[in-house]
This record gives sequence, structure tokens and C-alpha cells, in this order.
Amino acid sequence: MDPTLLQRVSLDVARARSSTKVLDRIVAGIEQQDGVALARIWLIGPGDQCRTCAVAPTCPERTRCLHLLASSGGSQLPGALRWDTLDGRFRRLPLGKRKVGRIGQTGRPVLLHIDAGDDWLADPAWARAEGIRSFAGQPLMFRDEVLGVLAVFSRADIEQECFGWLRTFADQAAVAIANARAFEQVERLRTQLELERDYLREEFDLARSHRGLVGDSPAMVEIQRQIAMVAPTEAPVLILGESGTGKELIATAIHEASARASAPMVRVNCASIPAELFESEFFGHKRGAFTGATGDRAGRFLVADGGTLLLDEVGEIPLELQGKLLRALQEGQFSAVGSDQVQSVDVRVLASTNRDLRAEVDAGRFREDLYYRLAVFPLEVPPLRQRRGDIPALAQHVLKLVASRRNGPSPVLRKRDVAALVAYDWPGNVRELQNVIERAAILGSSDRLALELLPGSAGSASDSGLGAAGAGSAGGSDHDTDRDGEPIPTEADRSAAFVRDIQRALQRAGGRVSGAGGAAELLGLRPTTLTSRMKTLGIERPR
Repeated sequence: MDPTLLQRVSLDVARARSSTKVLDRIVAGIEQQDGVALARIWLIGPGDQCRTCAVAPTCPERTRCLHLLASSGGSQLPGALRWDTLDGRFRRLPLGKRKVGRIGQTGRPVLLHIDAGDDWLADPAWARAEGIRSFAGQPLMFRDEVLGVLAVFSRADIEQECFGWLRTFADQAAVAIANARAFEQVERLRTQLELERDYLREEFDLARSHRGLVGDSPAMVEIQRQIAMVAPTEAPVLILGESGTGKELIATAIHEASARASAPMVRVNCASIPAELFESEFFGHKRGAFTGATGDRAGRFLVADGGTLLLDEVGEIPLELQGKLLRALQEGQFSAVGSDQVQSVDVRVLASTNRDLRAEVDAGRFREDLYYRLAVFPLEVPPLRQRRGDIPALAQHVLKLVASRRNGPSPVLRKRDVAALVAYDWPGNVRELQNVIERAAILGSSDRLALELLPGSAGSASDSGLGAAGAGSAGGSDHDTDRDGEPIPTEADRSAAFVRDIQRALQRAGGRVSGAGGAAELLGLRPTTLTSRMKTLGIERPR
């Protein structure tokens, strides 16, 4: 072997930053040496294929083995067959077995020649056909630890001097591998931190708006009792309830009361993930795994490692994808899209849904085994109409948050406001209550709420200002009066008030319907809903 060429290969390897490139450059550089037929690198890794591995019966550990991660060489026979693939019968080798396994276990190099007999060859027929005359195996050592084995099959005799040069090269290669792994670990941690930052930003408004569980109704007392029981355990929890009941808040409370509170809680909305991106979103992907995969990406399972993963709207996962999720939950292992490397994580799983999953199982739309995996501890969150006694405290809580964001006084929540809020059935639950209160605070004065529930709904209320019934209300309808002698608005009044609300919100938003500070956000509506209502009511944007 040419020591000068080996030195150039060492320099080229040192410039690589990913372990894959380091390994590929090592074997490709060695193949350039005169007489080399095949160069391969196995690195020690977990026993990840024991159930299907052909050599598993001879493996003494079943926990670690040698993984073939780089191969470069070619046949001298007609057809120029290449040996660059990483599959086949030697992709996993037991430690301590045959020549490569013994090098990996002992850390001692091996040099063998064809005149020593062919019992050291796993495939003597291949060696004879390819003219293999010698084998050199060097352990890849870093800080007294065996990382793996560098193996060279040569059509020429490898002399002791060349074997010594190969030892020096192997030491340099081991350092390059260790450095590349460290660099990749730093990159993974950086990516994980960036993802955690983004996820935390997404959840920040929710966490800020609902820092604690508000309410002391019997239903909420029971919920808190169940949280106290299950939070210290590692049991999966299935949180059930209508949309807007605060299932995410319950999940956060469980996480914060658990031993994982200092680790991240990562939320994934299963309903928002396209089927073709499901695996990538959950398990990550490698660069080039599919069109648009321009770089490596960590999945939600990896980001949540050591913490909690909330599968929000888990009932929306397509049936054909539920098996992949179940395997990851059962084994705590997965592979990123485009990678055969198995990754292990320690994740506690919480799930939430507004569907009746038991009925979904009976209908064949949800896997029964996944259901039982998730529903170890079912926890049902009651709708707001079943805990009306908590409505005043919830409304006051939202008002305080609105005031803190405005840096101003909190508007007064009067008795008639409370009565209207309690009388309403809240189909949107706590989320709808928050939107109504925030909208009333925005459209009202600094100390008075312009409270109006959905037009035509039971319990609708209005006050002077926006939503008020006044002398100029549409149609000049007669009004009934309440016990205080104040007029009770009719349906026409409420519709007219809603038109005024939309017009005022559009003016305040500068004519913008969507986006931050847009009229839809001010009114607590979706932009598409507001646009449709504007069209129906004949409202145009101010110019």
C-alpha cells in the first residue's frame, strides 16, 4: 500500500463532516490502492434485526453486533459487478464470531494470507474466483474504545510494512469517525432545540392563556383528582371531550405534574398531517428521502425524547397509518424515512380526541390494538354546559389576560353579563367563551364589555355601544323590557348590531380581513366565515 496515497485519503476524510461521507471516503480511498479488491467498514451498533437476522442463532449477545456501513470494491470477472451495497448476508456480524467479529470484540488486528488455508474465508469460492490472496483487518479505536472494524481484501500479498501503515490510517480514520459523530450529535441537538423552540412558540399563547385549570365545579374537582392520580405514572392517557373543552390544557397539567416536567411536551395535530407526510412528521427523514427533502429533519418522537408527546385529534389518523404508529409506541423504536438506522426514544404518550374511539373501533375505522394501547387511562373532559358554575371564573380569568396584554384596566364583568354567559349553551365550549370575551373587550370601552353572543342564540346579550339596542336600530321595532326596564333586543336589533360590529372591526383593521390584527381575529371568526357573512350582509371593505 502506498503511504503517500493513504495520507492524501486521510486528509480528504478529515474534511468530511457527516459520518456517512467519512466512511465512504475511507473505503473509496483504500480501494484505490494497488491490488485492493474490496474495502469494508463495520461499526458496532445495537442488535436491531435479531428477529430476522440470518446470523442471529450464532450471535452470543443479541444486544450489539457489527453493522456494515461502508463498502467499496469491484469484481475482476466479466460484467464488472460492484460490491458497494450494504445489504446481503454480511450486513450484520456477531461480535466474537469469525475474523471480523473477533477483531471487533478483542480490538486486535489480523493479517491473513491465502497460504494459511481458506478456513478463514466465509466464501472460499468467491475468493478463488476473484484471486483474493490476503486479508487485513484493523480495529477502529478511539480513546481505548472499539468503534468497529476496517477490513481489506487484496489480490496482492499485504506485507507487514503495509499492514503497519494501515494501522496508522485506521487510527486516523477512527478519529475522523468520532469527530463526525460528535458533529452530527451537535447538529441533532441544535435541530432538536430549534424544533422545540418552534413548538414552544406555537404553544406559547395557549400556555399563557390557560396557565392553570380554572374552576371549582364538581366536574373540575374530579378532573383534578384524576390528574393527580395518573400524572406521576408513565401510563398513556386518552383525553376525551368535545372540541374546545381544553383537552390540551389537561394534557399540559398531566405533563407538568409528572417526573418529565423539565423535559419538553411536544404536541402534534394528527388531523393536520397529510397522509404522505405522516412518517416524516412523526419519525423524521433523511436528506433526499423524497422530493422536497432537502435536509435531514428530526421527527416529533425524537424532539419529545425524555418528555411527553401529545397526539391531538388522534382519531383522525388514517387507518392504514395507524400500524406504524402502534409499532413505535410498543417498541419505543423507529427509523427515519430514508434511513435503516433504528433510533430509540423514551417518550410518554398522551392522546386526545373529540371522537368516540370505541365506536370508531366497532366501525372498523380505528385499530383495536392501538385503542387499547392509548386508552390505559381514559379521562373525559365535560363540556362547558355541564359545568356552568365555572363560567364566571373562566370569564374573569380571560378578562385579566386581556387586560395584561393591553397594559390597562380589566373591563368590569357585570351581573347581567354573567347571567347571559351562564344562560348560553356554548357549543364551542371554553374556546368559544374565550373568543366571545376577548371580542367583547376589544369592541367595548376600557371599562365596559360590548358582550354579544351569537345572533339569535339563547342567552344573547348586548349593551350600550357595539351590540346595543338603541333608538336608531334597524326597523324601529318595538321592544320588550327586562326587570330593570331596559329594552331586550330583537332579532333585527342583533343582526343590525352584528353589521355594525363587522364594520367597526374592518375600520379598526384598516380593511384587512385576515392575518394578525385583521377583522376576523378581532371578531373571533375564521377569515372564510367573516368573508361569507360580509357577502351575505352586503358589507364592503372600507376604502
